[in-house]
Amino acid sequence: MRAWLRNPWARPRALVVIAVLYILWSILPVAIAVLFAFNNGRSRTTWQGFSLRWFTGATGSVFHDPELQSALKHTLVLGVICVALSVPLGVTLALGLQRWRGPGGTTVNTLMLLPLVTPEIVMGVALLLLFLRVFPGIGLGTPAQAIGQVTFTISYVVVMVRGRLASIGPEYEEAAADLGAPPRDQLMRVLLPLLMPAIIASAAVAFALSLDDFVVTQYLSSDASTTTVPMLLYASARGAPTPALNAIATVALVITLATLALAFILYRRFAGGREAANVAALEV
Repeated sequence: MRAWLRNPWARPRALVVIAVLYILWSILPVAIAVLFAFNNGRSRTTWQGFSLRWFTGATGSVFHDPELQSALKHTLVLGVICVALSVPLGVTLALGLQRWRGPGGTTVNTLMLLPLVTPEIVMGVALLLLFLRVFPGIGLGTPAQAIGQVTFTISYVVVMVRGRLASIGPEYEEAAADLGAPPRDQLMRVLLPLLMPAIIASAAVAFALSLDDFVVTQYLSSDASTTTVPMLLYASARGAPTPALNAIATVALVITLATLALAFILYRRFAGGREAANVAALEV
């Protein structure tokens, strides 16, 4: 500390140590849960040898237990629906809000951010009452769960895409307009390719949020067929679960990490290629 006070621009070694300890503490519980997914016995606390029985075994494994398979399948279905709806809607709203110059723009922008700060328990109860009282025709189940997830996911997409819009600026669209490009070409051939890194990143975030959501999905569930992996983990964790729960959680974790890794690769590819093209255009 004294060295830092003498030279505040020196490397903050204490902060580095604190950051590393925090990261290790955050990863440790997840690592333990993943480790016991490969336990040969039924214990989730005592190591009994390495095995894949809880992933591929004949009984009680992820790929042979109908309940686990149904939960995983429903989780992935909701994730795909959430991405397919929230990303196009979020991109459209981001474009509209970025260009809104009339009265009420500030109010609408504030309302768009409310799902980010609203407690999830409040949103879950509100959506439950909405589908039971106002729109009883929809009811509870997969459609209600998908609408609920899209409702709070759109805000993340809007924030990410608007951040990209702010960094791009209006120059490229103006240049395309000056060269005679119609509005459709300005959007499809100029703006959307520039927004692609943010769109890919927001799709990955939306998918991860959908797979991880518990509160809203739980409130809007109808029966066992609409149970997701987080719901199954919560319902079974206090009983006498087997490491199969660790296994299905590991599968969900791997899917999430693979999605984020793929999004990062695509982001780097689109962002790198686009920036290189922009630099070349400026040099010309």
